Amino acid sequence: MPRVVDHDARRRDIAAALLAVAAREGHDGVNSRAVARELGVAVGSLWHYFDGFDDVIRAAAAEVTRRTEERIRTATEGLRGLARLESIMREVLPVDATTRTEAHVVVGFWGRLASITPTTEASAATIPLWRTETSEALEQAVADGELRADTPLDDVLALLRAITYGQQVVEVAEPAGAAAHLRVLAAILRPWRV
Repeated sequence: MPRVVDHDARRRDIAAALLAVAAREGHDGVNSRAVARELGVAVGSLWHYFDGFDDVIRAAAAEVTRRTEERIRTATEGLRGLARLESIMREVLPVDATTRTEAHVVVGFWGRLASITPTTEASAATIPLWRTETSEALEQAVADGELRADTPLDDVLALLRAITYGQQVVEVAEPAGAAAHLRVLAAILRPWRV
């Protein structure tokens, strides 16, 4: 009787292997042989789950998203307002070993992801959950009197989104400590704090 394989789990395993190779060896070391070696399988077995290496890269981007969303859900449990917002941002800004490594991996893939045909899986990025969680946290902060009633929530949300990407690039180009990244967050919120 043939072995039953969970295709989604196997695709995640392959994507995670690509991320591990990228984190350890840099993007120059990422190829199908390295990913297969990381998994301890033959290169050909990768193609039972993906049509090509670009699909593996898309899946790796989706895996980063999945991990980030999981961390956001855990970190924000029971929080609201600015405490919730800071917890969300700590999961996307490069402020610890995990998020710094992710910044290096993700920024390195942006050019390649932009040049391949987009798919729903890859383009999902962290946007839907991040946007919902961040919007709710900002609304709570206004309702709780932590931010001014006239805070332009859509504009602040756009700025927060921009710094999540921007600070990842800064981390790759000019590594900084967590405090430097968090100061940017504080500067965006400062004019609207009560």
